[in-house]
Order: sequence, then C-alpha cells, then structure tokens
Amino acid sequence: MEALDLRSAPPRSPNRELGGLLMLARTIDKVRATFPGGDLADYQIDGFSRRLWKELGVSQADFEAAVKAAKTDGDVAAWVRAHADAARYPEITEKLTARTVGDRIDDPEFVAKYPVAATLPHDTTLFDMLDADDKANYAGK
Repeated sequence: MEALDLRSAPPRSPNRELGGLLMLARTIDKVRATFPGGDLADYQIDGFSRRLWKELGVSQADFEAAVKAAKTDGDVAAWVRAHADAARYPEITEKLTARTVGDRIDDPEFVAKYPVAATLPHDTTLFDMLDADDKANYAGK
C-alpha cells in the first residue's frame, strides 16, 4: 500500500466498516501515514487503534507489517481475520463504540485536543465526535 498524507485529507471514518470491523479502515490509513513519504499530521496511533489491536490480540508491529505487505484493504482485512477471532468482531465493535463525549468531557486535555467535543451532546459517541472533528479540521480543504 502507498503512503498517505493526512495533512490534505483525514483518515477514513471510524464508523466505516471494513471486513466486519469498525475502526479498521481508519487504522490502516493512520499506519499508511507513517510510511516514508506519508504524514500523520496531528493524528496519533494511540487511542482507538491501539484498543483495536488489543481487542483483536495482534501486535502493532505485526499489523504494520501486514499493511506494508498488502496491496489492498481486503488484504489487510484477510490478514486480521487469519490472526484474530472473527466471532468477537461484534463484541469488539460494541466496546469501541460504547464510549461517549460525556465519558471524557471533564478531561481538559481531551477537550483541548478535540474542541468540537464541547459543542456536541454528551451522548455522542467518540466515533461520531472524531468524524465531527475531522470535518471541522478539514473544512475548506
């Protein structure tokens, strides 16, 4: 897969399903942004990507190697399926999507990093907040 420059466009939505998992497409994009010629911009690999790997039982290094070796998203999804228990995908999705803005709104560092959070209802999922943050940060680009 080729490198991505996340200065010009955000990674895919955490709500986008790939291979039966939410957050997988976004994680692939962020890993691709770490390749030579890519740019992670203000994004981080920690957070939901790390939680996804933990829930899947795969290491970051192995996942990154799989992305580097892949030609398509489908190749990465197939690698994940071969290295994780696909029967757990619904449980993993539920865990990742359960957190809301209200769970983090009292954390000043969180609000400083994601000012859009202060404008959203507290029951907004963090995935939806990330979409709103991407939209706000890339408006007009």
